[in-house]
Amino acid sequence: MKHAWLLLVMFICVPASAQEFEVGIGRVKITPEKPIRMSGYAARNKPSVGVLQDIWAKALAIRDKEGHRIVIITTDIIGFNRDFSDDLFSRAKERFGLNREEILLTCSHTHSGPVVGNNLRTMYRLTDEEAATIDEYTKQLGEKLLTVIEMALQSMQPAHLKIGHGKADFAINRRETRGDNVVLGVNPNGPIDHDVPVITVTAPDGKLRAVLFGYACHNTTIGGTTGDDFYKIHGDYAGVAQAELENQHPDVTAMFTILCGADQNPNPRGAVEYVVQHGKALAQAVEQVLQGPMQEVKPPIRGAVMYADVEFAPHTREMFEEELNKAVAAKDIYREGRARRMLELYDQGRPMRSVALPLQVVRFDNSLTLLAIGGETCVEYALRCKREFHQEDLVVIGYANDVMCYIPSKNVLLGGGYEPVSSMIYYGMPGPFAENVEDVIMAAIHKLLASVGLHPAGTQTAAN
Repeated sequence: MKHAWLLLVMFICVPASAQEFEVGIGRVKITPEKPIRMSGYAARNKPSVGVLQDIWAKALAIRDKEGHRIVIITTDIIGFNRDFSDDLFSRAKERFGLNREEILLTCSHTHSGPVVGNNLRTMYRLTDEEAATIDEYTKQLGEKLLTVIEMALQSMQPAHLKIGHGKADFAINRRETRGDNVVLGVNPNGPIDHDVPVITVTAPDGKLRAVLFGYACHNTTIGGTTGDDFYKIHGDYAGVAQAELENQHPDVTAMFTILCGADQNPNPRGAVEYVVQHGKALAQAVEQVLQGPMQEVKPPIRGAVMYADVEFAPHTREMFEEELNKAVAAKDIYREGRARRMLELYDQGRPMRSVALPLQVVRFDNSLTLLAIGGETCVEYALRCKREFHQEDLVVIGYANDVMCYIPSKNVLLGGGYEPVSSMIYYGMPGPFAENVEDVIMAAIHKLLASVGLHPAGTQTAAN
């Protein structure tokens, strides 16, 4: 009789545990329907000429038993600017009642996808027809993201969430010192993060429904190719990894978000065969996690959003007047464009002195925290956050919600080179950030995480 009572309790508890979350899944193809200018490389001078792989937007809608929600959107897109994101958040609020902290917009940062909105648009000299095509695609993309949110919200079913970690080793630090300069190269001694966090969604009967995974590495494997491959739409290694997992697990949706990989490149790179190689390696890393023990993710869901005001180094009108003259003489259209834009802002009495960096947190009880940082976030932010909050399973996502420019650590900033200095030209920013960039951002991150009850390890309030 005693054994029968124990069995009854176990029988009752299993479905109750599954009811702690409801999860819905959506997916929609976002491959451009006609040739379009591609983002990521300033050297491109014509629209796409075909498709090597379709690209997708996917969504997970997660709700706990108290009604708290988060919708996580992943996209095979290089990034979004704030105007696009704010419009999406506003329309999602109006249509679905989703508050700002209930949506997390991420990307893969593929460099073989289309230009979207105003993200990196200043990098190209577009014809009127090319600009109109980008505007049309951007409008369609906004509608498709609302559709994928709706699909996820309407398909809610009881589910378990679990978290595990794997490892992939093809990412390498790209900040190589040559003489007195830091160049884009290969630096095997630079900081890296080979972690592959994997979040699974399973039905109450144990059937796998979705996999969300990430990696801290640029999706630039195809970047060194020549010829028409350079101009074909593709999800890069992240697209291959998602497709590989979905082939291995029919009826499962595989979702990828880039982590803090701004100063990380795939190695080797420069050919389509390397895309397949890295994509399969990443898929295998995820597969190994799926086959091993994983930790249960628990409710409740808590979320918050804030902005860090990050200052640029001091600049003057005279600096950009000089830059304009030199750029015109050198026929440097990129510096010329940046200088003219900065002078316009000076003329309007509103020179750009800082940028608002979005920060977002999604915390599941004390079992898992997602920290999302906007911009092209360098790897040292993730490494530092995971050191300082090592008592919690912390996944640090980069490129989230708004990709306005690179976000260098202090070490990267002081080292100079592409990420903290040269890239600002293509992003239309006035120049490098002030030296307190990392201090300002980390102080904001601490404040944000404290708002959901997460404090640095070793502090009196660390326990929850």
